[in-house]
Amino acid sequence: MELKAGYKQTEVGVIPETWQCCSLGDVVDLLTGLPFPSAGYVQSGVRLLRGSNVKRGCTDWTEKLTVYWPSITTEVKKYSLKAGDVVVAMDGSLVGRSFAFLGENDVPSLLLQRVARIRSDRLAQTYLKVWVCSQRFTNHCDTVKTASAIPHISPSDIRSFKVAFPPTKAEQEAIAEALSDADALIESLDQLIAKKRQIKQGAMQELLTGKRRLPGFSGEWRVRCLNELAVIDPEQLSSNTQPEYEFKYISLEDVDFGALRGHSFQVFRYAPSRARRRLRVDDLLVSTVRPNLKSHLWFRDRSANWVCSTGFSVVRCLESVSHPGYVFAHLFADGIAKQIDALLTGSNYPAINSRDVRQLQVPVPSLEEQTAIATILSDMDTELAALESRLAKARQIKQGMMQELLTGRVRLL
Repeated sequence: MELKAGYKQTEVGVIPETWQCCSLGDVVDLLTGLPFPSAGYVQSGVRLLRGSNVKRGCTDWTEKLTVYWPSITTEVKKYSLKAGDVVVAMDGSLVGRSFAFLGENDVPSLLLQRVARIRSDRLAQTYLKVWVCSQRFTNHCDTVKTASAIPHISPSDIRSFKVAFPPTKAEQEAIAEALSDADALIESLDQLIAKKRQIKQGAMQELLTGKRRLPGFSGEWRVRCLNELAVIDPEQLSSNTQPEYEFKYISLEDVDFGALRGHSFQVFRYAPSRARRRLRVDDLLVSTVRPNLKSHLWFRDRSANWVCSTGFSVVRCLESVSHPGYVFAHLFADGIAKQIDALLTGSNYPAINSRDVRQLQVPVPSLEEQTAIATILSDMDTELAALESRLAKARQIKQGMMQELLTGRVRLL
């Protein structure tokens, strides 16, 4: 493929001829931390930045994670951090994903062992952050990290990471600023989603217990077992099922906290032995394996030939007694969570069975009030889904921006 005039091929892709491409180690000062002895830790003083304080793109100084050194003496001054430093945790299950750009609130602090501090005179620190806190860096770490019980990377692994950059810090900073604006949008959406989730959780706590009644409704609520509100596991594929019967299959791994992430197509002859429970629209799938993870689902698909794993108990609400949306909301509320926790207490294997599901208790108003409550909570879910879609799109746009800006396809100066 012929290169566009003014561009060249490099290890990070096609970049402008005036840009440079090199290993990170050629343009940065990388320092790893000091093994401060734990015997010297104190109750207050200068914070020590450990790997556990470095999260995905941020620092975490919560009390349970933070330890202190008495002061910054001449002997440890070399390990003093400053705002603008890029830090990378060098071991742990999230190695290659635990990095941060330090701000004014992160200093004063000292660098502990197994964390790398990166500074540069040739690169703007904000531009350096874009490269090190990127998916490209994560992919690099996944390639070079050790495969031991505790994965880790070395300083030379970090130094070998390839970066491309324009000749002036002004252009580097312009690129970083554009991407920072994209990050700000993503962060604002993250915060809004978290706030909306808290609001929904509060509404559930009030509406599902009758602490707050909707206008126009009165009367006492009754506590009823699920088997009074629904048929449990109503339809199964029998051993006499035609061997060539084809169906869409939902496994335990396909459901994540109320969301269907995928499914597979199966033929009965070759299907997993757990593929037995038939589904219909508005069935509720209650995860009986590790139920505390709340991998439950309100099945809304109207097409035929759906089957789920026997790792779920299928709850089919009685039309004249219960609303599936109301019962489904209870699967994520405190009342049922506490009942399930009690069932799991002392168990070596975190699971319940269909008999346990039948006996789960739910406070129930009239069907009309159930429907009204379910509608309100469903509207909240719709709003959350729309925000999460916007967040996913914002992240995609940022990835596209990075691809264009960090290779010079789009120039800002």
